[in-house]
Amino acid sequence: MNNNTLTDKEMIEILGDDHQMTSSESPIRSDAFNKTDDQKMQVIENHFHEIMHELGLDMTDDSLQGTPHRVAKMFVNEIFSGLNPKNKPKVSTFENAYHYDKMLVEADISFNSTCEHHFLPIFGKAHIGYVSSGRVIGLSKLNRIVDYYSRRPQVQERLIMQIFNDLKVALNTENVIVVMEAKHLCVSSRGIKHESSFTSTIQYGGIFNDKENRNDFFNMIHSEK
Repeated sequence: MNNNTLTDKEMIEILGDDHQMTSSESPIRSDAFNKTDDQKMQVIENHFHEIMHELGLDMTDDSLQGTPHRVAKMFVNEIFSGLNPKNKPKVSTFENAYHYDKMLVEADISFNSTCEHHFLPIFGKAHIGYVSSGRVIGLSKLNRIVDYYSRRPQVQERLIMQIFNDLKVALNTENVIVVMEAKHLCVSSRGIKHESSFTSTIQYGGIFNDKENRNDFFNMIHSEK
């Protein structure tokens, strides 16, 4: 069948569970923040109420009545808060006064994200390393950057690139490496249902193009495991 004759629904079915990423930028509309958070929560609450109703749930039940509001609040204020640029952490860097010129590694940074294909959780660990070009960053800011980009619908490839690119700009260096290891519930709880599998991604530049430096990084992040 010619792809030009396929409907959108047919194309979605053909793609199935194939991993799709259209850009390293999150696909956010230009009018995404014209509404206030409260306005968004009200719309989401109404729609989620209808979803639950269509699933056959009794929305007059005491246990379910507040669920649409809780979901709407969670979506806007928590698990998708990274969509809004106003929530981006302020990243201050400082002069490398100690003249430390070797690798700095922050390992086992926990993150929680959401698969943009099925809206199921992605969770795992991120490991970051960099060599200063004259500027250093507060360690907690590394965690905050990971958390910010994680809190939006994602694919893991885009997530790691966003973290990597942000760190390069903040630190003004190519000498950055990021590794992410995650479990995807869209793989373990539905579809193929492989509970033991996990996904690893890596992005690096500068001195980490050298295999020896990458190996030093790997040795450091695995040294305590």
